[in-house]
Amino acid sequence: MSVTDAPPAGVETGPSPPEHSSARRRDWHRPVRWFGLACLMGAAFLTGYVSWLLWGTGLETTRAQDRLREQVGGFSQPRPVSEAPDPHVKVPLGTAYAVLRVPSIDLDFVVVQGTDHDSLKMGAGHYPDTANPWDGTGRVGIAGHRTTYLAPFFNLDDVAVGDTIDLLTEFGTYTYEVTDNFVVPEEGSGVVLEQTVRPTLVLTTCNPKYGSSQRLIVEARLVSAPSA
Repeated sequence: MSVTDAPPAGVETGPSPPEHSSARRRDWHRPVRWFGLACLMGAAFLTGYVSWLLWGTGLETTRAQDRLREQVGGFSQPRPVSEAPDPHVKVPLGTAYAVLRVPSIDLDFVVVQGTDHDSLKMGAGHYPDTANPWDGTGRVGIAGHRTTYLAPFFNLDDVAVGDTIDLLTEFGTYTYEVTDNFVVPEEGSGVVLEQTVRPTLVLTTCNPKYGSSQRLIVEARLVSAPSA
């Protein structure tokens, strides 16, 4: 519109948009922005929490394993089996119990006595109510995390029948040969800890990876032990 086309002064050119329409639009956008910000903050928190579970917890376990390695230094010069305590004498909870080695999956972890939450934060744990390797009979039970706290049993599903498992203890090294690797439902899985007449070993962990509805079980039989 040119200057000459402009309407005369005082002539109405039509209604202006009401100011409250713009205000309503601003009011509508505000909660949407806050909701989006809340979603971003929640996603960041969840990502951080998951990262801590999968990797951050490993820092705590690494420090614990370093301390435990000092406790098992004497395992290189084992005591005679004849000096082993009576089977009813329990190793104190949370102390170094053995060194677990599974060459086929490059597993080398200090095992502590106990399978409670605090014990398993330090590494794999021996079920206190199961046998000891030096007892000469019964089933030794060991549990470990699969996805947190350094995930000692992360690749336990790759262990095959015929693989060997070593338990280094203060009374010498006990070597087992894997006889089975299988999965059972979480409910009732404790049956795998029932004692055996022959000396055996069982490793247990959660299944599937990043889940806990099942239990992954590795069973093995003793094939080599220190002489009495």
